[in-house]
Amino acid sequence: MYLSKVEEGAVVAERRIVAVTAGLGTPSSSRMLSDQLGVAVQARLQELGHNAALTTYELREYAVDIANAMVSGYAAPKLEALLNEVSDADALIAVSPVFSASMSGLFKSFFDVMDKNALDGKPVLVGATGGSARHSMVLDFALRPLFAYLRARVAPTAVYAAPDDWGAGSAGVLDLDGRVRRAGAELVALLGDAPAAKPRRAPSESLPFEELLAQIQPRS
Repeated sequence: MYLSKVEEGAVVAERRIVAVTAGLGTPSSSRMLSDQLGVAVQARLQELGHNAALTTYELREYAVDIANAMVSGYAAPKLEALLNEVSDADALIAVSPVFSASMSGLFKSFFDVMDKNALDGKPVLVGATGGSARHSMVLDFALRPLFAYLRARVAPTAVYAAPDDWGAGSAGVLDLDGRVRRAGAELVALLGDAPAAKPRRAPSESLPFEELLAQIQPRS
């Protein structure tokens, strides 16, 4: 959380929200859902008199670095910067497409390389997209357990979007909008008693190859 000055000397709290999405295409339905959730969170924060800074990252742009970190235990500077952004944010929005009845491998691998304490107590809003409404249970059987293991505070409403939810003029669009707004309000409620975000950190400088080898621990 940061403080910014406004007119007449008043001080308004600024909340920093980070969104990560694991969609592979351009455009991506996962990115579309993430953007809607981010807008809902920002709108609710502004209603309560807070400034809201939202930054969205697409994990497909970090796929090679994530794969390398999985096998080496070392996060390249670009990936380390993203991991720090997620760790230091006031709240996280995380959206994955559904592949083979579960979250995507890219999405899971990103959180596998994250420090196990990075999301401790952090408010998190989860979402998923897929080709059928029948995959919506992935939210409760895959995403919620993942973030529970990481000791995050997950918003009660998780949002799943199937193709019918994007149809123009359909009842699904109204239903999706309602779920998005409800989920956004719940994340903001969790933010009410969340600790302030830590200062931003810069990625560490690359170490000599011998030191990197010495730091690598055997992975199971």
